[in-house]
Amino acid sequence: MRVLVTGGCGFIGSHLVRRLLEDGANVRVLDNLATGRLSNLGDLLAEVDLVEGDLRSYERVSNAVRGCEVVYHQAALPSVPRSVQDPLTSSSVNAAGTQNVLLAARDEGVRRVVAASSSSVYGFNPALPKREDMATLPMSPYAVDKLASEGYCRSFQRVYGLDTVVLRYFNVFGPYQDPNSQYSAVIPKFITAALEGTAPTVHGDGNQSRDFTFVADVVGANLLAAGAPPAAAGEVFNIACGNRTSLNEMLEMLGELTGGMIEPIYDEARVGDVPHSQADISKAREGLGFEPAYHFSDGLRVTLEHYQEIQPALSRP
Repeated sequence: MRVLVTGGCGFIGSHLVRRLLEDGANVRVLDNLATGRLSNLGDLLAEVDLVEGDLRSYERVSNAVRGCEVVYHQAALPSVPRSVQDPLTSSSVNAAGTQNVLLAARDEGVRRVVAASSSSVYGFNPALPKREDMATLPMSPYAVDKLASEGYCRSFQRVYGLDTVVLRYFNVFGPYQDPNSQYSAVIPKFITAALEGTAPTVHGDGNQSRDFTFVADVVGANLLAAGAPPAAAGEVFNIACGNRTSLNEMLEMLGELTGGMIEPIYDEARVGDVPHSQADISKAREGLGFEPAYHFSDGLRVTLEHYQEIQPALSRP
């Protein structure tokens, strides 16, 4: 089976590509390498059909989609702060780019599109845990873009009969997540600081909490969504652990794993960030057969070991 992974050189996309290759799929990758890196695939590059191109080009997207049975749409311009700084580019990639993927999939007769969304669409809704039938109150341009992308997926399902399944990711983390970008997620930044013996910066008081989700569980959810029964088509599913951990708790756990006390620097909260996030994953359990295999502490340990391996000189004794 030939499949396309948009953003296949990125953090989540590269993990998905690895798993698909292990399962014997014929994998094509579409990536403009703006945030993705060829090194994320390493020696597997020889095993994939790499198409360099931008989501904003329908022609490029259409060429990549041609001949594929399933499209895993992972490509995006991520980060809430980036979208606050440059909402126009965020929208052109995340919302209009998704339209191009859906149009190409419709035109090329793709069986199903599995599209990545974000828990950020829940935004300012304070109710916990988050359920898919709750009101969405996005706070950042990025969250608005992701919600628009969900709407396009539902529209193409209903209007054109294109099978789509949307997965709302909750704070995904794991190996190969870039710690060097100013828009990086907190876990790779905190791990790098711990290995370097420097103080990580926490935006806010550290009591904000997240449903941190290990990347292997997200990959498994994508595979389940691609093979789910017809009833899953047109639906949105939370993909998470179903628990939440505060940043202060996470730093304490990281200190225990690295054998030292981590004293962060507390800074102002970032515009567009929500205080707490936790998923209700019962719909994914019932509709996809999804069950997270990694507790947060297990995923954090595996992720730390990865960074210790690639940065041995920075590891504490």
